[in-house]
Amino acid sequence: MTERTFYEKVGGHETFVAIVDGFYQQLEVEPLLLAMYPKKDMAGAKERLMLFLEQYWGGPTTYSDQRGHPRLRMRHVGFKIGEPEKQAWLRCAHVAIIDLPLEEALKEELWSYFQYAAHSMLNQSE
Repeated sequence: MTERTFYEKVGGHETFVAIVDGFYQQLEVEPLLLAMYPKKDMAGAKERLMLFLEQYWGGPTTYSDQRGHPRLRMRHVGFKIGEPEKQAWLRCAHVAIIDLPLEEALKEELWSYFQYAAHSMLNQSE
């Protein structure tokens, strides 16, 4: 018997839809980040984030099937991401995760990844 993936442990697709929906609800009122997310591509950005997160956590490989290797730093290099942007992004992520109906250990694992990912996107020194 194989061990369940993290994707399966947290409830699969519905959980990642909830995370992304919660994240984008916060993002829409975060002025520091709105310029990085053009309204005309908001739906596309949401879809890409959801597909990426699902794949990262052991779900379907749709992201790579459609877009190739994630190359997150390369895909974000055109945006100024300093400590203020990182912290704003993390605020959005934290709200999206904190109230999920999951075991605390699973939420902590998600939160740890979001912190790592946010830090790895930094491309501006203060």
